[in-house]
Amino acid sequence: MKHIVMLGNGISGITAARHIRKQSDHRITVISGETEHFFARTALMYIYMGHMKYEHTKPYEDFFWKKNRIELLQTWVEKIDFAEKTIHFDNESSLQYDTLILAVGSETNRFGWPGQDLIGIQGLYNFQDLESMEANTANIQHSVIIGGGLIGIEMAEMLLSRNIRVTMLVREASYWDNVLPKEESAMINRHIKEHGVDLRLSTELDEIKADGTGDRVGSVITKGKEEIACQFVGLTVGVHPNISIFKGSDLKTDRGVLVNEYLETNLPDVYAIGDCVQHSEPPQDRRSIEQIWYTGRIMGETVARTICGTKTPYTPGVFFNSAKFFDIEYQTYGQVPAQLPNDTETFYWEHPSKHISIRFNFTKGSEAVTGMNTFGMRLRHEACEKWISSKKSIGYVLSHIYEAHFDPEFFVNHEQAILDSFHAQFHRLLRPGRKATFWQKLFA
Repeated sequence: MKHIVMLGNGISGITAARHIRKQSDHRITVISGETEHFFARTALMYIYMGHMKYEHTKPYEDFFWKKNRIELLQTWVEKIDFAEKTIHFDNESSLQYDTLILAVGSETNRFGWPGQDLIGIQGLYNFQDLESMEANTANIQHSVIIGGGLIGIEMAEMLLSRNIRVTMLVREASYWDNVLPKEESAMINRHIKEHGVDLRLSTELDEIKADGTGDRVGSVITKGKEEIACQFVGLTVGVHPNISIFKGSDLKTDRGVLVNEYLETNLPDVYAIGDCVQHSEPPQDRRSIEQIWYTGRIMGETVARTICGTKTPYTPGVFFNSAKFFDIEYQTYGQVPAQLPNDTETFYWEHPSKHISIRFNFTKGSEAVTGMNTFGMRLRHEACEKWISSKKSIGYVLSHIYEAHFDPEFFVNHEQAILDSFHAQFHRLLRPGRKATFWQKLFA
C-alpha cells in the first residue's frame, strides 16, 4: 500500500483523492494551509454578500473524510525534498510520501506598481483573501478595481452589495475584448454601467498612494495622471501558477509546473494537476495553462486512474467555460476568439432590447460549427459539446437548437428569432446552382 499525498485541497486535489479511494486502498493524505475542508471556491462571493455561510460551501459533510479514509492536514508547506520524498512544514514537522500530487493552485498577479503592498490592496482567490476583504472594506465608501475579467466583475458585484462605490479601470478599449468579440464586449460594457459601476476604459494604473495617515491605501493615480480617491483596491489582472515554492528545486517549471500528457512531471512519482500546471504539449485547441474548474476536475480523475494502474492521457475534450456578469449568464464552447480567423465565418444574434445574445462560429466551405457563445440564455452542455466534436454543420445545429434549450419553464424562447436572423444574414448560402441543403428545406 502506497502513501499518496495531495498538496492542495481544491477541486483538482480532492477529485484525485476521491477517485484514488474509489479504485484503491492506498493511504491518502490531503494537505492545505488554506482551510481544513474542501469548499466551493466560486462561492466566496456569496459568503461576502451574505447569501451563504462558509459551511454551506462545503460539498461534503465533515465526517465524509474519515469515513472514506482520507486524512486531512491543515498546515503550510515550507519546502519539499524531492530526493528524500519528504515534505517539510512551517511548524518544523515533516511527512514522507510515496507518490506526490501537486495541486497548489494560483496566485493573484501583481505587476510591481508603486504602493501595491499597502493595506487595502488585494486580489480574490482564496479563503484568506475573503477574510482580508471583509476587514479591508469595513466602513469604506469608494473602491477601485484594477482590470476586468471574471474576478473583477465578481468583486464589483460584491462591493456594490454593500453600497460601496466602484470604479473599474480597464486597460483595453472595451471590457475583456482580448477574449470576447466586439459585440459581446460592447453589450457587457453597457451592462456594467447599468449596474452603477464607473467603468473607465483605455485606462491604466500608474501608482497607488497611501492615505497620509499610515500604510493604508488612499488613492490611485492613472497613467493619464488622474488621481482617484479610494479606500480599497481590488487587483483583478489575472492569476499565475503558484510555483514559487519550487524555485531552486529539481522540479521543472516555466510559467507553471511542466507536465506531459499523463500529468507527470520530470521527477519520478510526482504529478501536477489544476491551476499550477503548464502542459508541455497541450491537447489540440487548448492552451498550455488553463485555470478552469472543470479542467481541474478532469485532471484529478485522470491522474487517479494512472496512479491506480491504468495509465491515462489527459483529454479535456471541447473547450468550455461559464460565468456570470452580474445577472447575465455566459457560456462558451469551442473556439470563439476575439478576432475571427480567416477560415471562419460567424453568425451573431442579439435581442433588440435585452442583454441576450448567441454567436456561432463555423468553418468556411464545410460550415462545421467550431464554437459558440451564449449570453442571457442557456444551452445544454451535452448538445453543444457533441455538435462541435462531431463537426456538425451550422444548418444541422440550428435545425436542432430546440433540443439544446435549457432555460426554465415559462422563460421566453428565442429560437425562431435566431433562425430568422440567420436566414437574413446568410441567404447567400442558398445561392442558385448549389446542391440542395438543409436551408432550402428549412426556409422553403
